[in-house]
Amino acid sequence: MTLVRVHSFAISLDGYGTGEGQSADAHFGHAGDRLHEWMFTTRWWQPGGSGGVDDAFIRQHDPGIGAEIMGAGKFGHPGWHEDPSWRGAWGPNPPFHTPVFVLTHHTRPPIEMEGGTTFHFLDASPVEALDVAREAAQGKDIRLGGGATTIREFLAAGLVDHLHVVIVPILLGRGVRLWDGLEGLEKDYQVEATSSPSGVTHVTFTRTAS
Repeated sequence: MTLVRVHSFAISLDGYGTGEGQSADAHFGHAGDRLHEWMFTTRWWQPGGSGGVDDAFIRQHDPGIGAEIMGAGKFGHPGWHEDPSWRGAWGPNPPFHTPVFVLTHHTRPPIEMEGGTTFHFLDASPVEALDVAREAAQGKDIRLGGGATTIREFLAAGLVDHLHVVIVPILLGRGVRLWDGLEGLEKDYQVEATSSPSGVTHVTFTRTAS
């Protein structure tokens, strides 16, 4: 069965998955790189990095994934749709290596990148997007990449099977929050928390059998 998985989605102590003021030069707004510094020290990210808890979790990002769904904000900054030459915030060889379905009201033809990533642009509901992504995934799982608004919408619709959130010990105070409107979410999941020497806490939500 194809599962919908979220991996290594970092949030602040006050629940923000990105900062305020996102732009072409600041993909995560005023948060900068602070939500992801734990990742940059891992062996997965760089040779000679840490092989500990953080590395073990980040390595779960890719195996078994056949397609990704992401929101328009993860693909690019506000207003990217006005630039026909914009090819995403992830460079010429994005780290997805699968078909990626970008949810946006501003659709455009697919963009084929290096490394197996092709961006497709959908104006669709979460359920409709999942139907398209499942076909592209060819029996593999679907990674729900973010941002916070997209993950929140899929959680509210009961469509997420596995959620891995990384709680980073910083306070952002403003931006886009993950948990708003999801009161009682934990009742549908087995929840486990693992602390890391880096200071972050990995919290996993695994859907329980109904």
